[in-house]
Amino acid sequence: MATGTIQIQKESSDGLGLDSLMSDAGGAADALQANIIIQTQANILQSDVLALRTIEDLHLEGSNDFRPRWSPVGWLLGFISPKGHPDRPGVALKDAPQRRARALSVFEKNLKVKPVSGTQLIEINYSNPDPQLAAAVVNDLAQGLIDYTFQTRYNATNQASGWLAGQLSELRKQSEELQSKVVNLERQSGVYSLGTVDAQGREQAYSGVLDQLQQATLALTQAKQSRILKESIARAAESGDAELLSGLAGNGLAGTNSSMSNSLALIQNLRQQEATQKAALKEAEEKYGSSHPKLAEIRANLAGIERSIQDEIVRIKGRAESDYKVALQQENETKAQYDSAKAAADKLNDKAIEYAIVRQDADQSRGLYEDLLKRLREAGVLEGLKSSNITVVDPAAPPAKPTKPNIPIYMAGALGGGLFFGCMGALLLDTLNRRIEDIAAVEELTGGRVLGATPLIEGSAGQPALQSGSQLATLHDPQSTFAEALKSIRTSILLTGSRRSSRVILVTSSIQGEGKTTISANLAIVLAQSNRRVLLVDMDMRRGSLRRKMDLPASHGLSELLAGQDKQPTFQYVKDLPNLTVLLSGTPPPNPSELLDSYMEEWIAVWRNEYDYVVLDGPPLLPITDARIVHPFADVTILIARSGMTERPQLERSYALLSHSPNNFVGVVLNGLRPQDESYYGYYGYRKYAYHYGEDKNEKAR
Repeated sequence: MATGTIQIQKESSDGLGLDSLMSDAGGAADALQANIIIQTQANILQSDVLALRTIEDLHLEGSNDFRPRWSPVGWLLGFISPKGHPDRPGVALKDAPQRRARALSVFEKNLKVKPVSGTQLIEINYSNPDPQLAAAVVNDLAQGLIDYTFQTRYNATNQASGWLAGQLSELRKQSEELQSKVVNLERQSGVYSLGTVDAQGREQAYSGVLDQLQQATLALTQAKQSRILKESIARAAESGDAELLSGLAGNGLAGTNSSMSNSLALIQNLRQQEATQKAALKEAEEKYGSSHPKLAEIRANLAGIERSIQDEIVRIKGRAESDYKVALQQENETKAQYDSAKAAADKLNDKAIEYAIVRQDADQSRGLYEDLLKRLREAGVLEGLKSSNITVVDPAAPPAKPTKPNIPIYMAGALGGGLFFGCMGALLLDTLNRRIEDIAAVEELTGGRVLGATPLIEGSAGQPALQSGSQLATLHDPQSTFAEALKSIRTSILLTGSRRSSRVILVTSSIQGEGKTTISANLAIVLAQSNRRVLLVDMDMRRGSLRRKMDLPASHGLSELLAGQDKQPTFQYVKDLPNLTVLLSGTPPPNPSELLDSYMEEWIAVWRNEYDYVVLDGPPLLPITDARIVHPFADVTILIARSGMTERPQLERSYALLSHSPNNFVGVVLNGLRPQDESYYGYYGYRKYAYHYGEDKNEKAR
C-alpha cells in the first residue's frame, strides 16, 4: 500500500473576483466551509473521471490486478441478472461499458481516501501487488486532482469573461444616459452641488427651499418644547400642591425663566423649613407635653411658614399662566412660518426625489461598469496563470513491505474466532443437552441420594464393554474396577439400615437399555460372595433378559409361579456360587401387572424367611407400571441411570414416582461412566489404564 498526502488550502478569489460580491459570515461559517471544501475534494479524488484518467495514464487495465478473474458468486449471478450489450472491439475504455465497470470496480476497491481530522490534509492510499505501480497511482491521482481543479477554474473564468464582454457595451451606454438625466434634474430641482464631501464621504449639496424648511422645523420644535414646559408648570401650580411644585425645582422644567426657577426654589426651601418645624414640634410635644409655652412659639413659626408657602403658590400660579399664554402664541406663529416653508418645499419634492434616485442609479451604474471593466482586463491575464489551492505535502513512495496479508492478525483473528465460536457451540450444546453426564447432575436432581457409580469399560483384564456381552464381571474378574464399584454399592445398601430392613432390593430404571439387569445380576453375585443366601428374581415378565446375561437354560419361572401353574418355584443355580439362587421370568403372560399386584407380596414374604437378600430385577419404570406395583414391598429400591443416555426429565420423573413410599429407601446408581472422566475419578479415584489398589505393577507388566 502506497500512501501520499495533499493539503487543501482555502480557495482564492476567481479571476473575475465574483466571490467578493458575496457576504462573508466568518467564524463558524469559515470552519464549515473549509470542511465542505475538504470533503468535496476527497469525493472528487474517488470520482470515476479521475479514476479513468489514472487508469489510462498508467495503462492499469493491462496489469495483473485488473485482469478478469473467475468468481463463483459472479458466475451464479450471471444466470439471473440481466446482461448488458457487449463492448465493441478496439474502442477506448470510456466507450466500453463492460470494461469500464470492471476497471472502476477494481480501482475503487484498492483506493482509500481519508481526510485527516482537524487538519486540511487528505491521505490517499492505494494497494497493488507492484509497489512501484502503487506509488505511481497515488501520485498520478494527486496530480489529476490539481489539473482538474485548475481546469475547472480556468473554464469558469473564461466563460464568465466572454459573457461579460458582451454586456459591458450596453452597461456603458446606460450609465451615460443616467448621467445626462442627473444633470437636467439638478437644474430643475434647485439643488446645487458644492463640490465637496462630508466626513462619511457623501457629496455635499445646497437648496435654499430645503434650508428654509429645515430652519422652520427647528424653530417649531423649540416652540413646542417651550409651550409644553410652560403648560406643565401651569397645571402643577393650578393644583396648588406644594409638594409637587417643590419637586419641579432644579429639574429644568422651568425652562429659561429665571423668576420661575427662583419661585420654585423658594417653595422648595419653605417646604424644608416646614418639615424642620414639624419635626421640632413633635420632639417638643414628646419632651415637654402639649401645654408647654415653648410649643406655642414653634406652632406660630410653623403657621407663618405655611402662609408663606400658600402666598408663593398664588404668585407662581399667576406667573405660570402668563408664561403659558406667551409660549402658546409663539408656537402658533412659528407653526405658520413652518407651513409656508413646507408648502414651498412640497412643490420641489417630486423633482428632488427623482433627482436623488436617478443620481444614485447613475453612481451605481458607473461604479459597476468601472469595476467590471477592471476585473475583465485582469481576467485576461489570470487565464494564463496556472494556480491551484492544492499542494502535495508527501508524495507517495514505493512501500518497503506489503500491507497484506497480515499473517499475525489473521492468525489471531482465526484463533479468537475459533475460540469464540467453539465456546458458543459448546455452550449451545450444553444448553440443549438434557442427558445426564456426571454424578453431580444426579445429586442435584435427587438431593444427594446416590448409592454409587459403575464404569463403562472392564478394568485390568481387558474385558470388552460390560453391556456388549453376557459375562459377569464380578464373577470372572473380582478385582476389576466394575467389581469394586458393585462392592461399594453393596456397602452403601448395608448402611441404609439394619440387615432385616434391607433384605428385599428392587432394581429398576427409567427406560430400557440403561443396564439394570447387569447391575441386578452382579449385585446378587457380590452379595452371595459375602456368604449370604441370595435370591435373584427376573421380574420383567414381558422382556426378561436375565437368562441371556447369566447364560442359563430356559425353564419355568415367575410367571408360572404367580399364575398357579407351579406349586414350587423352578430355581436355577450359578456354577461356583452355591449361595446364589436364580428365578427366571418364565413364559410371558397376558396380564403381568395383574399377577404382580395379586400374588407378588405373598411370595416376597415367603422369600424373606428363606433368604438373606432378595434381588428383584424389575422392568423399566416409565413405560410400564410393574415396578411401581412391587416398589412398596421392597426395602431398598435402586434406580439405574445411564451416563449419556438417561435424560434429566426421565430421572426426575422416575425418582418422584418412587419417593412417595416412606418405608422404602430409594437410591440412584449412575451406570456407564468412563474411567477417564473427571466425574468417575473424583468418585472412586481411578483413571483409565490406572492400576487397581493392591495390584502388583511389575506382575501386571509381565
